[in-house]
Amino acid sequence: MNRKFLQGLGILFAVVFSFVLTHELRAELRAGAAIADITPQQLPVSMTGSFQDRQATGVYDRLNARCLVLDDGKTSVAIVVCDSCLITRDIFDAAKQLVFEKTGMPTSRMMISATHTHTAATTVALAQCHPDPAYLKYLTRQIAQSVIDAHSRLQPACVGWAVGKEAAEVNNRRWFVKPEGIRPDPFGRTDATVRMNPPRGSDLLIKPAGPIDPDVSILSVQHADGSPLSVLGNYSLHYVGGIPPNQLSADYFGEFARQIRSRVDGTKSFVGIMSNGTSGDVNNYNFLAPRPRAAPFERVTAVANRIANVSFAAYEGIDHCGDHTLKMIERTIDLGVRRPNESDVARAKNLLANAADPKRLNTDELYAQETLRLADYPSTVNIKLQALRIGDLGIVAIPCEVFAQIGLDIKEKSPFATTFTIALANGYNGYLPTPQQHAWGGYETWRSGWSYLEEDASTKILSNVLEMLGEL
Repeated sequence: MNRKFLQGLGILFAVVFSFVLTHELRAELRAGAAIADITPQQLPVSMTGSFQDRQATGVYDRLNARCLVLDDGKTSVAIVVCDSCLITRDIFDAAKQLVFEKTGMPTSRMMISATHTHTAATTVALAQCHPDPAYLKYLTRQIAQSVIDAHSRLQPACVGWAVGKEAAEVNNRRWFVKPEGIRPDPFGRTDATVRMNPPRGSDLLIKPAGPIDPDVSILSVQHADGSPLSVLGNYSLHYVGGIPPNQLSADYFGEFARQIRSRVDGTKSFVGIMSNGTSGDVNNYNFLAPRPRAAPFERVTAVANRIANVSFAAYEGIDHCGDHTLKMIERTIDLGVRRPNESDVARAKNLLANAADPKRLNTDELYAQETLRLADYPSTVNIKLQALRIGDLGIVAIPCEVFAQIGLDIKEKSPFATTFTIALANGYNGYLPTPQQHAWGGYETWRSGWSYLEEDASTKILSNVLEMLGEL
């Protein structure tokens, strides 16, 4: 054999070996997706999302736990998003344990969150809403089943991600208003400078008290043949609302899942998912230019359509790949609790003793009830944080209603090219304002079962998740 022939043969072998190696690497990633129905089996049922108990007597659209499992041959991770307003850590932990027993997947590799729809069954005893114990057991089993089913469907897959922008559907709901626009809070104070959901179109408005995050982040998963398997979205919008009275609904989160499937031409097995981002101080109201009243579900459909369109435009530019590394870490930290003092407790007891109707407390009385509950809280609470790496994509999970500024800070300081935060994940620990927002006051800072972490909690959480992203 002459030298040129041997050189050519060597080059051919190198090319073939490179192709085979690349093919094997791309084939390492596997994915599976599944949906489990978490709609209550019996009605009526209490709904969370209001101070007073509301009884759901019908189902406008089904509630689901939507799951995506990824496996790179070394690490398996599960991402689950549930159509629920809030879910406590004990429910999530119990569901994870069931999955571990069936699949062997470590519980620390499961990221499970709630969407924050305000028209789902009550799962947490807050305000005057109380969960049905039978539903909590059913919810736990169904969350676990979504992961078990997705895990059983693992097959070769490719992933990619992208970010679109949609600022028109998100508005910061906390506003600086003129002094005459500040009302006494439930504790009798009038020293706030910020008001949540002030009158729309009012001359009391000065300016928003915080930013918005317009990003529509998506993680797309395809089968090996390029057909769509799942799309996970993330958008920092509290919820939309406008659901027919006394009806259960997944809100725009569920409608997005249906809309994105039609955009990507997914089959019945395709799983669309929308997670809640950093929307603790963000909603869908336009305060400066109020929209006319919409028909039931009209705004939900409009928002979902717009976000699905933005997502699809981003989706079309994704270069899917199968050789991305998966890494995930979990950390728990202790945070202080803003407990009431003796004077607060005495005032609360007096208010409740004189309540006209204990079954329908007014706002001051409701916060008095929360004061007595918090008086029995421990001085610190343990919360769970997670960080996930998929190639050069970072995903953070925080068990709170996270303010938009915190999410923006995470994105800016993250070592990854793309990062987003899934809120209300792995538990529920109330609103997460920044220290400055605490100083300005307003609804989200009022001490209660939905706002009780120490004022510096966001600083400590931010520091921890950035360390975790750095470790990944």
